[in-house]
Amino acid sequence: METLDKIKSQIEENTILLYMKGSPKFPSCGFSSQASQALMQCGEQFAYVDILQNPDIRAELPKYANWPTFPQLWVEGELIGGCDIIMEMFQQGELQPLIKEAAAKSPAQDAE
Repeated sequence: METLDKIKSQIEENTILLYMKGSPKFPSCGFSSQASQALMQCGEQFAYVDILQNPDIRAELPKYANWPTFPQLWVEGELIGGCDIIMEMFQQGELQPLIKEAAAKSPAQDAE
C-alpha cells in the first residue's frame, strides 16, 4: 500500500487519531506527551500512530495535511491541529465535547 493511501485509510478508519512520537503511555517528545495526556483526560478511546516507527508516514503526512509538525490530531477526518491547539482547546473546555461527540458516533476502535 502506498504511504498516502495508508494515511488516508488510517484517518478514515479511526474517528479520533493522534499521529505522535512514541505512544500515549511512552511518548518520545514533550509535545506528544502533552497532546496524548489531554486526549486521555477526555476519557475516550483514541487511536494513535507512532511516526518514529513509521518513517514513511513521518515524511508524507506533513505534505498531505499541510501541517509541518507532530503531533497531529485528526477527528472525524478533519485535522484539528498540533500540541498548542490541542492544549488551548483542552484548557478552554472545547476539546472534551469534540472528543466525546466523535467517540459517541463511532464503534470502539483499536490503534494499529
